[in-house]
Amino acid sequence: MAYVFCNQCGHRNASDAVFCSSCGALLDRPADQTITLAKVDPLQDAPGTADDAIVQLDQLPSGAAALVVRSGPQAGATFALRGTLTRLGRHPDSEIILDDITVSRRHADISRSGDRYVVRDAGSLNGTYVNQERVDEVVLRQGDELQVGKFRLVFFEIGTAAP
Repeated sequence: MAYVFCNQCGHRNASDAVFCSSCGALLDRPADQTITLAKVDPLQDAPGTADDAIVQLDQLPSGAAALVVRSGPQAGATFALRGTLTRLGRHPDSEIILDDITVSRRHADISRSGDRYVVRDAGSLNGTYVNQERVDEVVLRQGDELQVGKFRLVFFEIGTAAP
């Protein structure tokens, strides 16, 4: 059986698939079946590095979304996204202060509209990235990695606790 590989995530899909069953991306169907593998950051995967943050899901705020710092000076820190607007940056008025020169004073905003969280770049110098792609505005999904300067934050959406 022939397979079609996703150029976004590398997942193997059935030959008649149009969309990737893993990430949902539109599948390319080139005649030569070329596979493009995503670049790996060698510094993150180097042996002996301890940049992994342990996340206790039961300790995240219930009924709200949260960002957990995966790497950077504040690794392991958890920030709840409770309001309708959360500002990220070096400015002291930001809800999430990321104190590093690679972060703009007003770097990015996360707005909540119903059950959707949308991240917008606020004109930052170094850009805002979601899953290693530079974005101006994008809806966050469970497990997305948000990069602001040298900080890598993972987005978690926690449902409300059952009564």
